[in-house]
Amino acid sequence: MNEKYSALTSNVSMLGHLLGNTIKTACGDELLEKVETIRKLSKSAGTGNQDDREKLIAELQNLPDDQLLPVARAFSQFLNLTNIAEQYHTISRQRETTLCSPDALDELFTKLVQHDVNPADSLVAINELNIDLVLTAHPTEIARRTMIHKLVQINKCLSQLELSELSTAERARIEQRLEQLIAQAWYSDVIRQQRPTPIDEAKWGYAVVENSLWQAVPEFVRLFDEKLQQHLDKKLPLDAAPVTFSSWMGGDRDGNPFVTSDVTHEVLRLSRWKAAELYLGDVQELINELSMIQCNDEVRELAGEEHEPYRAILKQLRTKLIITRDSLEAQINGRAPLSKHIINDVAELWDPLFACYQSLHQCGMAIIADGLLLDSLRRIKCFGVHLVKLDIRQESTRHENVISELTRHLGLGDYSQWCEQDKIAFLVRELSSKRPLLPRKWEPSADVQEVLETCKAIAEQPREALGAYVISMARTASDVLAVHLLLQEAGCPFRMDVCPLFETLEDLNNGAAVIEQLLNIDWYRGFIQNNQMVMIGYSDSAKDAGVMSAGWAQYSAMEKLVDVCEKAEVEITLFHGRGGSIGRGGAPAHAALLSQPPRSLKGGLRVTEQGEMIRFKLGLPEVAINSLSLYASATLEANLLPPPAPKQEWRQIMDQLSDVSCEAYRNIVRNTPEFIPYFRAATPESELGKLPLGSRPAKRNPNGGVESLRAIPWIFAWSQNRLLLPAWLGAGEAIQHSIDNGDTAQLEEMCREWPFFSTRLGMLEMVYSKTNLGITEYYDQRLTDEALWPLGKQLRSQLQQDIKTVLTVENNDHLMQQDPWGAESIRLRNNYVEPLNMLQAELLYRTRQQKELPTELEEALMVTIAGIATGMRNTG
Repeated sequence: MNEKYSALTSNVSMLGHLLGNTIKTACGDELLEKVETIRKLSKSAGTGNQDDREKLIAELQNLPDDQLLPVARAFSQFLNLTNIAEQYHTISRQRETTLCSPDALDELFTKLVQHDVNPADSLVAINELNIDLVLTAHPTEIARRTMIHKLVQINKCLSQLELSELSTAERARIEQRLEQLIAQAWYSDVIRQQRPTPIDEAKWGYAVVENSLWQAVPEFVRLFDEKLQQHLDKKLPLDAAPVTFSSWMGGDRDGNPFVTSDVTHEVLRLSRWKAAELYLGDVQELINELSMIQCNDEVRELAGEEHEPYRAILKQLRTKLIITRDSLEAQINGRAPLSKHIINDVAELWDPLFACYQSLHQCGMAIIADGLLLDSLRRIKCFGVHLVKLDIRQESTRHENVISELTRHLGLGDYSQWCEQDKIAFLVRELSSKRPLLPRKWEPSADVQEVLETCKAIAEQPREALGAYVISMARTASDVLAVHLLLQEAGCPFRMDVCPLFETLEDLNNGAAVIEQLLNIDWYRGFIQNNQMVMIGYSDSAKDAGVMSAGWAQYSAMEKLVDVCEKAEVEITLFHGRGGSIGRGGAPAHAALLSQPPRSLKGGLRVTEQGEMIRFKLGLPEVAINSLSLYASATLEANLLPPPAPKQEWRQIMDQLSDVSCEAYRNIVRNTPEFIPYFRAATPESELGKLPLGSRPAKRNPNGGVESLRAIPWIFAWSQNRLLLPAWLGAGEAIQHSIDNGDTAQLEEMCREWPFFSTRLGMLEMVYSKTNLGITEYYDQRLTDEALWPLGKQLRSQLQQDIKTVLTVENNDHLMQQDPWGAESIRLRNNYVEPLNMLQAELLYRTRQQKELPTELEEALMVTIAGIATGMRNTG
């Protein structure tokens, strides 16, 4: 055992032992022995023992139906507990000695000094720092809110066990509490019985804010402020908001018929209600603390003759917050609001607390002011009165359909049939017109009415409640202008960021030309006030062309977009639609940001945090502080010490790699007749639709093939059978093609000197480490027709060749040589994931033989899907 990870391994063993006690109590000695046998065989098989691998397969194939579910649950829970232990390890007191990773902000300031960056430039970049993390409800988050609460409690116990002064009795008490929590999890439903509604998803997001981010944000800003004082002898401005949060939960209607204008209204009310409740808790704490009697004239005037002036001001604010909370609660429950005098403006929160803060400072009580009161002020700047800003997302053709139906009604012809120039001319004319376009007596179709109602819902909100209006599958300038026109017709009194999302290979390549066309329109240029947001799609481009080709298209698109906007003197914010998996742009945050083109983070960082990655990165306060520090340091480093622009010969090689990898990828996915039958048979793709993960259907078109499948289940399905095909297919072949062309020296140079390329290879290494050829072959043999076996064999052979190719370019002996912690993390899980894989293959085999599926078998299958997702971590 590596000494570095002994504390982690010890915690994993302890939690596993306590889970064993629970299994024994719940299911008896026989089942516990069966689970232990499977675990030991898996561990031995993982070291290459072929006899034990055969025994493991036999054990799992011979399990009686009534043991399938408890065995699946046992290994799924082992993985949950391993994840908790690992997540805790990254924030434990032993972190410095085990992970050897220095504080991200300290590292940043050291680099700035080493590179002689002017402190004045650093301060400008720090004061302009703008990180907006967008929480989305993509259907890869398996854990229910009740389970997440238990995970937080287990973390607390692990933290207590690290204290060195514990008595034997105290240690026993904490371990007993741990066993209670593990038992609670065992006897609860691991996965939801019903698919969550968009409202449920939004509540899950607010729970993350309440349980983690509410505490983490002021602590992160305090830490950032301390580092700034330590390294540059400057303080952060009091009103600094380096990080804010937005959400798609209840606003993302792309392909989700359950997100309606009514849902959006309710989610916005819930968000404000939760904010009022959280601020109320803060204010109550401040009332308890701020019993001081000395104050300045301003506070005296606000407090009147009260003896304890700060408490008097805070009690007035408490009353307002109670009225606000109760009125919003009444509205949520369908009753009339109790009062019209609720807090609508952030100044109503900020002004009284800021007055108290200044008074305490002026009266020599700075140490008191800079405690909980300062934390509350920083929360106000981050969360406002709305907690999170809601983005709206809709697919481009929905807007086109509205205008087409309207132009037909008005006798102007069918807008959807017009050429792009005619569309633009019509839209600009109507945007410049003072008269309304929508006729009073028009009765639109239900779909069109829903789009119009959404625009009305936006118009009724204050600007601070909303983030951006994202147009998915945006292709043309008219797609953007159409949304502006619909918002104008709805009476929207403010300028909303209308953000085209370029997501296919073709759309990424054309994105800069679309923005340039928009910026050449006088009306548009005047309206956007020199601010343009563009979203870069990662998942659909990778699904369309493979990861290598998509990665280069994303990089090139960012470069061109930055150039176009700089030339036009327009500030651009690039919004990254990343997911947790490699196929969706997932990579360690720090590396991913530093691998972007120079100048691409000048407008700040806006990025989606998706599915289970929200919990892994932001679900615990200490973990969230680490994540926010990484984002802040990477964004600042990218702006102050930008990565090199690629040399011309590197660009030529990347163009070639892109073409070759795209052709290789599409040759398999689109042009191999056996591919779709193989995909459907060798993965649990069709079964995934039964798992109640997110509120959104798995397909845009229920009758379509792979092209209609959403990017998330496409990647999710391949991660289940451990081939992870979308995350590597085409990339290694393209690199080998370049090697055969004599480009080895340039590839090695790109690997050493160009963060974009080295990060790509690092991501491939992580994917390769998570694949498992033996498991993939087992799925083939158990589940697919013998006629499909050659395709599976071909793909596995390609994977083996690709691994050798990448290691050759990197001059590495084995995978993840530069990331031993990541390698250990994967190794830890494998003993538990592989039995679940084999069990899943067995369950798929049994369930596909039966027309009527017993509930226990279906539930066991769902548990294996959830368990493997937990073990693979970045599944979708």
